[in-house]
Amino acid sequence: MANTEHLALLQLGAVRWTYWRKENPQIEPDLSYASLREENLRGRNLSTANLQKADLYNTLLIAANLSGANLSGANLQKAKLIETELIEANLSLADLTKANLTNAELRGANLIGANLIGANLNNADLREANLLGTDLTGASLKGADLNLAKLVKTNLCEANLTAAQLSQADLSSANFYKAELGGAYLYKAILTKANLNATHLIQAYCFGANLGEANLKRADFRWTNLSKANLSGADLRGANLRGANLHKADLRGANLHEADLTGANLYKAQLYN
Repeated sequence: MANTEHLALLQLGAVRWTYWRKENPQIEPDLSYASLREENLRGRNLSTANLQKADLYNTLLIAANLSGANLSGANLQKAKLIETELIEANLSLADLTKANLTNAELRGANLIGANLIGANLNNADLREANLLGTDLTGASLKGADLNLAKLVKTNLCEANLTAAQLSQADLSSANFYKAELGGAYLYKAILTKANLNATHLIQAYCFGANLGEANLKRADFRWTNLSKANLSGADLRGANLRGANLHKADLRGANLHEADLTGANLYKAQLYN
């Protein structure tokens, strides 16, 4: 449970809280299980704080510092986390349904099993974050930086990742059904056994990406760069590959039934074992 003194200080206002944190840098505030619903905590220094299972529903946390904080299991539904620092924060199993994390700093954050359905993560920094099993159904990640992030078995159904950065991200077994990845940067990304059924990847950059055994049925790869990509064993039935660059791509064992390869570059592509 929350430390009553720490909770009281937080509720006395920003000036008092800031002074206390500066005078006591060694203390990690204990606000676990605290009810902070719809509070105004804009710009507060909550770094390294224990907010495990805290109720932060619709709480204003714009530009707050939550780096290194423990928010595991916290209720952050509809929370305002715009430009908030959450570097290496623990958000495992947290509920961030419809939270606004635009321009948030989440480098190295732990989001394992978190609920981010309908969340706004536009232009967020998620480099090296762990999103194993996270639910991002219908979330917006336009322009987000997910380079080197772990998204194994993550649910990105109908998510918007337009122009997102996903270089060397691990997206194996992730669900991208009907997701938008137009213009996304997937250099050497791992997408083995991922579900990209009916996903839009128009003009995406997938150079050297690993899509082995992926479900790519009806996926839209128009003008996508798939040079040196591994598509071995992939299901490309009905996929649109018009104008795609498949130079030196590995298509051995891929199912291309009814795929549209009009104008595609297949120079030196491997089609047979």
